Amino acid sequence: MPSSKCHRSLDHVRGFAAFVVFSWHYLSFQGGEYKEPLNFFLSIFTEGHTGVAIFMTLSGYLFAKLLDGRDYSFPKFFFNRIVRLFPLLLAVFLTKTASAFFTGTADWDWFRPLLFGFVLPTWPNGGWSIAVELHFYLAMAMSKRARSYAPLLLLLPMAVRLVIYLIEGEVQSLAYWTIIGRVDQFLIGILMYQYRHVFTGRHVVAAVVAAAFLGIWYWFDTLGGFYKAPSYPSPNPVWIVLTTIEGFAYGALICWYDNSFQHEPSRASRFFEAVGTYSYSIYLLHFFIVFRIPPLIHEHLFDLSNRYLLFATVIPSFLVMVGIAAVSYHVIEKPFLRFRIRYLKDQA
Repeated sequence: MPSSKCHRSLDHVRGFAAFVVFSWHYLSFQGGEYKEPLNFFLSIFTEGHTGVAIFMTLSGYLFAKLLDGRDYSFPKFFFNRIVRLFPLLLAVFLTKTASAFFTGTADWDWFRPLLFGFVLPTWPNGGWSIAVELHFYLAMAMSKRARSYAPLLLLLPMAVRLVIYLIEGEVQSLAYWTIIGRVDQFLIGILMYQYRHVFTGRHVVAAVVAAAFLGIWYWFDTLGGFYKAPSYPSPNPVWIVLTTIEGFAYGALICWYDNSFQHEPSRASRFFEAVGTYSYSIYLLHFFIVFRIPPLIHEHLFDLSNRYLLFATVIPSFLVMVGIAAVSYHVIEKPFLRFRIRYLKDQA
């Protein structure tokens, strides 16, 4: 389903985020997630869990862009999100359940994450992040004026994470997996849309932000990254502010990219737009294949012990995933989109 011109750039961002997450899991072949970083530019992929932060910051930005100060019906908005997200999510649940019964692992411990995943959140195949997104929308429904004071609200989650860190000695698990850490990114996305003029056409500023974030992310990677700083969950206090740093960097770059270019529908643009359209299927379904492709290449084609060679195979493998996601989108996702309803109160 092609995007309108105003959202074409955001589909590009979605596609990139999906590629980052895919790369993160793909490069875990032979314990790659525990190894030293490759180089300054590739840490965003070797620590590609940051792709989730791109998705969440983008969700906040798009939320603000779609509303743009207008009033809306939250029940109708939330219904649309359910229609958009749940058909594929339920298909994943059914597939996982069938697999569990087939392998004899379908006991209570296996079903608990499915049943309570919305609250905890523990839905499989990245579904936990869908639960976190829905938590944010519910929080926004309780205060529709929250968009007006997003800057002040940013202080609260950081303070909560600081207190948790001082009590528990670690905050990575809550910062990464729950709204306690992710709310920053949604709020920053909203904030960046409100101040989009600050980044529009500021190419030097965008380059500085990108370079600074790559430097921070490479430093984080050298510390041990997600799993080895020095262990998981990490006692490093960097997790008090890490999700906020991700949000500001991605929020600024999303805002710059969305507002600084015309994004005409060239062949390349249409391809990346399509990847963005299929990004939800890529995100939820890649878990079924991403860990199987490198071993197949390694056993039947050529040795992937060299991590740079492994990285070189990410793109063709990702293109295979895009093809699978295209089928998933048209068969599972798209048919339900006709059930969406108008939620803006001034919409004709």
